[in-house]
Amino acid sequence: MNYPWNHNRRFNAYANYFRNEFGQRVQKLSIDAGFTCPNRDGKVGIGGCTYCNNDAFNPSYCQPHKSVLQQIEEGIEFHAKRYRRAENYLAYFQAFSNTYAPLNHLKEIYNQALEHPNISGLVIGTRPDCMDEEKLNYFAELSQQKYLIIEYGIESCYDKTLVKINRGHNFDTLVKILELTAAKGIKTGGHLIFGLPGETKAEMLAQAEIISKLPLNNIKFHQLQIIKGSLMEPDYQEHPDNYTFFQLDEYIEFIVDFLEKLNQSFIVERFAGEVPPRFLAGPGWGLIRNDQILQKVEKRLEERDTWQGKLYR
Repeated sequence: MNYPWNHNRRFNAYANYFRNEFGQRVQKLSIDAGFTCPNRDGKVGIGGCTYCNNDAFNPSYCQPHKSVLQQIEEGIEFHAKRYRRAENYLAYFQAFSNTYAPLNHLKEIYNQALEHPNISGLVIGTRPDCMDEEKLNYFAELSQQKYLIIEYGIESCYDKTLVKINRGHNFDTLVKILELTAAKGIKTGGHLIFGLPGETKAEMLAQAEIISKLPLNNIKFHQLQIIKGSLMEPDYQEHPDNYTFFQLDEYIEFIVDFLEKLNQSFIVERFAGEVPPRFLAGPGWGLIRNDQILQKVEKRLEERDTWQGKLYR
């Protein structure tokens, strides 16, 4: 089978894309630059997204009281023990909304990262309501010099869900800023959560067709996890019947169904989220790692003789 991507895996895999892009392994290096979010500080809401607790995914070195350069140095040392082949890194501004500040402040933050000789580019996580044309013009110019991608939190395509999880914006806001970002020639990424309260599995699957129409380069998928310290934790404890959790094998089957309907041009970064078990306040899959989930997805794709976009129109 000849797939439209330049490798023989049954989905458009991020790892293979990066080997083609850089010619070597490039590792993401998380940085917490001390940003917040407009649904935390009162601009559009308080408390933040109900599922969110950044402590669950921030590495130990990643602390906002440290400078960007200090986090990069400590992050390189941290990752060198796990990924010995990595020589170059992408500065991943992951925690909270990393464009929620005046442009001059953003330039100062990102220039600090790009001054480091081992940083090959930037991955910037943010919300669609924290971006504007002035910032996009800056990022467009920067993307001509370095690898750069803007990751937007999609989470769900349904406004009813976005209200429940306290996002503070609707789906149309995302669509418009994605289109503007792509029109500027900037790479775009998206993040989607499966299992948010009130959504049926049929609704979750139907999102494949919706997001396939968006101008996305990359996409990430996460299963819902109830994180200790999040606003969702007490709601789950009080209303557990409002939540849908996948068993692992059921989730693998769902992901394969979703991939079949997904735009073939989308590069898939990950299929599931992974947090330390000590942070979980709800059902989980034990100690299984993301690479094991990846193997299960690829095995099931082969068993079903299917691939990403087989049913995409």
